[in-house]
Amino acid sequence: MTDLYEMLTKRKSMRHFDEDLHLTEEELQEVCAKLQNLVPLDPDIAVHLDIVTRDETDAKWGEYCLLLYSEKKPRWLENAGYLLEQVDLLLASMDIGSCWVGMAKPNDPADQNGLTYTIMLAFGKSRPEDFRDSVSRYRRMTAEEIWQGAFDPAAVEAVRVAPSACNTQPWRVVSEDGKLTLCRNLDTEAFVGKEALAYFNAIDMGICMCCLELGLDHAGREYARKLLPETDQATGLVPVAEYEVK
Repeated sequence: MTDLYEMLTKRKSMRHFDEDLHLTEEELQEVCAKLQNLVPLDPDIAVHLDIVTRDETDAKWGEYCLLLYSEKKPRWLENAGYLLEQVDLLLASMDIGSCWVGMAKPNDPADQNGLTYTIMLAFGKSRPEDFRDSVSRYRRMTAEEIWQGAFDPAAVEAVRVAPSACNTQPWRVVSEDGKLTLCRNLDTEAFVGKEALAYFNAIDMGICMCCLELGLDHAGREYARKLLPETDQATGLVPVAEYEVK
């Protein structure tokens, strides 16, 4: 995965765009080229990515929208989050602002090649000063609230600043004896309905894994990830993945 650790500080959920700014054709082609090099969480889950203009969706901001369609398999939502968070950070590296748009849909929501519409990322040209320049500008839980046990600060901070639906930050990490256990908190609350939040929080866990792995890479730590089976548990903390870290 491309080294995008520094973009964790810069990225921002951009909801305001100057209508006088536009991506050049060259920039749009560069974005399309970068999409070809994304690393999936699970390569056995088929996905399709499609860039459309905003007016081809009901999104309220951005110049373009990146639509992700996916095969429905175990951890398909986590895979979607893992993939699009790479795009989120890649766009920031190009001074292109972006925002996860959970409630919006394409005007034509039909399946693409048998794949189901899953989530979109709205994006548009921004100015360098529109982005963050410090993690102090994030509104996030403390490290102690999301992480149990001592570990490399770079990885802890990467998880702490990861974006999530309604800023719910559903992830919890336990570090013990060279193993990280990443769990999802099923008891998060937000203004969206419980079913919708569960859907988006599953995507959030993929976002978290992307950010965590960028932190591990940045710290020079070797690791092996194991995705855990999905369960029908309704409350509490549910293990999603384990990392054996050297």
